[in-house]
Amino acid sequence: MSENKVKVYFLGSGDISIPIMEALRNAPGLELMGVASQRKESKGPGPVRTIKSPLVKHCEKCGIPIERYPSVNKEEFHNVLRERGVELLVVASYGQILKPELLALPKYGCLNVHASLLPKYRGASPIVASLLNGDRVTGVSFMQMEAGLDTGPIYRMCELEILPDDNADTLEERLGKLAGESIEEVILEIVRQGLKPVPQCSEGSSYAKKICKEDGKLCWGKSAEEICNMLRAYTPWPCVSTTFPTTDGKGATVKITRAEVLPDDQVAAPGTILETKTVTELDENDKPVKIKGIVIKCGTGRLFLKKILPNGRKEMDAWAYFPGMRIPQELVIGTKLE
Repeated sequence: MSENKVKVYFLGSGDISIPIMEALRNAPGLELMGVASQRKESKGPGPVRTIKSPLVKHCEKCGIPIERYPSVNKEEFHNVLRERGVELLVVASYGQILKPELLALPKYGCLNVHASLLPKYRGASPIVASLLNGDRVTGVSFMQMEAGLDTGPIYRMCELEILPDDNADTLEERLGKLAGESIEEVILEIVRQGLKPVPQCSEGSSYAKKICKEDGKLCWGKSAEEICNMLRAYTPWPCVSTTFPTTDGKGATVKITRAEVLPDDQVAAPGTILETKTVTELDENDKPVKIKGIVIKCGTGRLFLKKILPNGRKEMDAWAYFPGMRIPQELVIGTKLE
């Protein structure tokens, strides 16, 4: 077979797609024939505006041409692939289901880069799901796309250890880098060496649903470990929130930004503020700083709530919020949160 460059086209949207696109663009054995991302519009009141995906922002910043189509399943996009002689379509975090007509169009089909070790966490939010479940290992799957949702056969899977301080943002960045390191090799093995994908097994399959804003609302009946997993999974969006009591009785919803699991050694109703706690930690410049937070009873275990982000204010120690509302300490300790 000819050793000419393989002509690929890339569809992406999320942060994970950026290092994959850059790897395709710079791979000596590949020729990137085009890049497209989702065209989304704002919903709700006010003027309609186009929402730019992370990939669009990156390409515009770097001066990389990027295209957007209302639907890649229409003839307009199909003609683009034909005219440019695209041999393989690569997809990562794009957000549209590809129909059979498009899947059959490129000579070597369509390659999807999925952020889990399939068949685990098929669907829209595999990175969030892995953190919510407290997994220690995840990875990327290079999959031949078919009509089903992430059910196609697998060319290769690459594992990645989930670090204790990983959140959805950092884990997506690391998975994107991992995928980018292997994408050219996988494509060349498919085209030049006839690499065949292996069907997925049905055992252990699961589905990771699309995340919505309401998922971040905290329920104190969960275990402290589950809540900390939520904090990692829902950073940077939709964040984890709880409601503190206020003097006017309306309550104030705040975002939790830092917390720690403590052993369960007190009997109280979930959501009860048990005590204040002060610790000394090193900041980003390795200088010691004191953090004063509050300890809250959970369904199992206790949560040391260190930092919060009130609406319209800067991040602060959790305890610092209460004096600002003029709530005496004796009323705060023993208060039950929603």
